Amino acid sequence: MMLHHLVRDSAVKHPDRPAVVAADGTLDYAGLDRRADAFARRLRDLGVGRGDRVVVWSGKSADVVAAMQGVLRLGAAYVPADDSAPAERVALVARDCAAGVVLTAADRVPELSALLPGVRCAGLAEAGAGGGGATDEPGRFEAAVEPDESGPFMAAVEPDDLAYILYTSGSTGTPKGVCISHRNALAFSGWVVDLLAPGPEDRFANHAPLTFDLSVLDLYAAFTVGAAVHLVPSELAYAPEQLVAFLYERRITVWYSVPSALTLMMRSGGLLERPAPDGLRAVLFAGEPFPIGQVRRLAAWTPARLLNLYGPTETNVCTYHEVTPADLERGRPVPIGRAASGDRVWARAADGSVCGPGEEGELLVAGPTVMLGYWGGAPQRGAYATGDIVRLRTDGSFDYVGRRDHMVKVRGHRVELGDVEAALTSHPDVAEAAVVVTGHGVDARLAAFVVPGPGRRPGPLTLRGHCAKRLPRYMLADVLRLLPELPRTRNGKVDRAALAARLEP
Repeated sequence: MMLHHLVRDSAVKHPDRPAVVAADGTLDYAGLDRRADAFARRLRDLGVGRGDRVVVWSGKSADVVAAMQGVLRLGAAYVPADDSAPAERVALVARDCAAGVVLTAADRVPELSALLPGVRCAGLAEAGAGGGGATDEPGRFEAAVEPDESGPFMAAVEPDDLAYILYTSGSTGTPKGVCISHRNALAFSGWVVDLLAPGPEDRFANHAPLTFDLSVLDLYAAFTVGAAVHLVPSELAYAPEQLVAFLYERRITVWYSVPSALTLMMRSGGLLERPAPDGLRAVLFAGEPFPIGQVRRLAAWTPARLLNLYGPTETNVCTYHEVTPADLERGRPVPIGRAASGDRVWARAADGSVCGPGEEGELLVAGPTVMLGYWGGAPQRGAYATGDIVRLRTDGSFDYVGRRDHMVKVRGHRVELGDVEAALTSHPDVAEAAVVVTGHGVDARLAAFVVPGPGRRPGPLTLRGHCAKRLPRYMLADVLRLLPELPRTRNGKVDRAALAARLEP
């Protein structure tokens, strides 16, 4: 069974169960199945076939999810584009992956068409005309599907055929297309289903943008078992009070997001002031280290399972760790754990040897979730080097130390920024912290930005004294500033470039 079979299979088993709940309406599984076929029919008429790429540039909606499923049904690959991205960047992505069609809002079609001569640009509403299904809004998705003599759309594809491309920013600023196969995505989503044992009654919250690999869990784990996925509108992604309301009103059972979203919900959304929802079974987080103080607060609030998932876009989730009481006694973030999704992981030391317990090295990943490669580049062969430095624990699991490119030299000493951040966030008055380097060579200095906990305002001397008990002198921050919140990228990770810009004269 490939990715595009999941909705069809659940439509047979659970036709009336909600599949996608979004701002533009609710589609049950039967409706999502019909809607996906309607998109497949229109895309076929536009010339899309097996192996082609279709860019989908729009905000989160039931239509967008159905469109992505329609693309898969033709044996093609979808390429989600950030709704807030300018047309020029979307055109860059479309040209890079040689897209045959771009689906977007009707009012964007003229501008995009002018930028992409020779590429078919179509409005989502027009492309999906003819779909049907249940709805919370009268008149949405109600049109009947006319019979199609070619029968249902379900192209024959191979496990290693391309399913979707996720574009990352790339270290040079040029977007890089991470190519993910059906096998890659199914290895991860199948592992999640085994781990969480969800059922049709579950409600997954989709917090991450559809351009971010976290969304793969929300969609495909839900589709595998006939559960509902509730799309968090992009404008609410970092609105703490609205996110808390969403959690309760939608009766979410599985929540998955970057730690910053959970931190905001606890710090500014009143999450901890309400009893934990009875139905919340699992809270998963990934994307960056979760300050241990925040994890303690979350664990004290809910009996739900807390799971730390780790993996770059190129591997999706390749390790995981379920939080234990012993983890809450640590002075650093919880481990990233052991191999997940059928992958093999190990740490490689600077001399090329495999790290033993207590040793640090770069994490390598091999297995079914490792990408096909970057679009336009050579196929990925062998293990993928993540660029992340980890430390092997005595029990065989891993601690995350930091990015290889966050390993800096300050006054001749090697400094891992993650170690400094972990020391800062172990202080009870600190909610979050990020450290950057200012200056070069002998002038290099460490600058720390700290977000205090609610009602707290730790002084620089207090924080330096706290860190001095945990770090050597050369790792103590030279500059320490308090901020109400850390700047974030679109995916919710700390925007270090924005922090560094604050230090410029």
